This record gives sequence, C-alpha cells and structure tokens, in this order.
Amino acid sequence: MKKFLIALLFAPIMAFASGSTAHIDKWPGSVSDKASLQNGAKLFVNYCLNCHGASYLRYKNLLDLGLTEQQVKENLMFTSDKIGELMRVAARSDEQKLWFGATPPDLTIVARARGEAGNAAAGADWLYTYLRSFYRDENRPTGWNNVVFENVGMPHVLYGLQGQQVRNHETHKLELAVPGSMAPAEFDKSVSDLVGFMVWMAEPQQEFRRTLGFFVLGFLAVLFVVAYALKKEYWKDIH
Repeated sequence: MKKFLIALLFAPIMAFASGSTAHIDKWPGSVSDKASLQNGAKLFVNYCLNCHGASYLRYKNLLDLGLTEQQVKENLMFTSDKIGELMRVAARSDEQKLWFGATPPDLTIVARARGEAGNAAAGADWLYTYLRSFYRDENRPTGWNNVVFENVGMPHVLYGLQGQQVRNHETHKLELAVPGSMAPAEFDKSVSDLVGFMVWMAEPQQEFRRTLGFFVLGFLAVLFVVAYALKKEYWKDIH
C-alpha cells in the first residue's frame, strides 16, 4: 500500500518528464489575414483531408474566408459536391485503421485541443513546430519521425515541399539533407498559413467574438457612466 501511494504521488512528475522537451517555436501568423487563411485552406484540403477529417466544419464556412462559392467548389471540394456538406475524409474509419493501425484523428479543433489553460496560442505554436520537425528515421514503419512527437505514426506528408531532414545525433538538431520544392523560409510561411487555417477552423467566429467583446465592454462602460450619473441625481437630496 505504501509503495502504491508513493507511485501515485510521483506519477504526475514522471508523466511530465516523459513528455517531449523539444523547443516550441512561436507561431508567426494571424487569423485576421484572409489571404493567409485561404492558402492554409488549400494546403489543408490537398495534404490533410486525405486522411484527417474536419467533420465539424462545412464547406460553406469557407465562404467566410472571402472565397466565392464557385472558388470553393472548383478548388477545395474533392470529397463532396454539395457546399453544405461536412468536410469529412473520403476513406472509412475501418479502412484507415487497417491501413495505419489507428484511425487518424479529426482535426477540426486540434488547435484548441493542443492549447493550454491560460494560453490559447500554445496549440498554434505546437502545430507550427510539429509540422516543421519531421526527419528521416529508417527504424520507423513510415520512414519518418518527429522531434516534437517522438515515434509518431503519421508520415511527413509535406516532405515534397520541405524536403528531407535528418537528425544530427551530436547536436540533436535537424539538418536539411534533400531540398524540397520550397525554400526553407517559403515552407515556414506555408506551414504558418496551414496552422492559421486550423486555428480559424477550431472557432470560425473568433474574430466576430472578439469584436463583439470590445463592443460589449464599451457599452458597459457607457452604461456605467449613465448609471452613476443617475445615482448621483437620485440621491443628491439625501446626501
């Protein structure tokens, strides 16, 4: 019983120590940049939606990014022909489990799920670093590993853009061994756009919510001034 209590006491510390100690870069993007979000949507549909769904978002929500219905249908809809449909992956979950060993998770709210209490941007930072931290590892079934998520089952779907990185076991840093179709700075910008879309996707109305919040605070401030003036007027004879 005593050993059990000691193990229970130190379990959180051991769990924390077993997590990744990789440096997490700051996501440089913004959800207010519509052009960036549009490019992120294109990257998501072409590279992520093949395996991962976004089943809590509808294609018609992409109109909020400044796209027309025709642009969405012609460039972003490959698994459905109705703009009101949910952004589901074409493959069935049982097929994916057979192919990959596990069903790839839905990504609709992954940016929020990876966040931390009191730090909503942590999820975006984690995704931005994770998607740029794949390296070649012949010991893994997919041939890829990740500094941020060791022994991850996901292959590096963006390697054609980034190229192939290898891990220097002396410095523990990643080095570009085979260049991709994009220069490093260009690839980082594309990943930033992709992460921005996933942040927006987790809460498409967040910009409206923030704007409404400032409006409500302004209204309450004006209401406070009016209420205070009325209070002074009503109570002036008593005081």
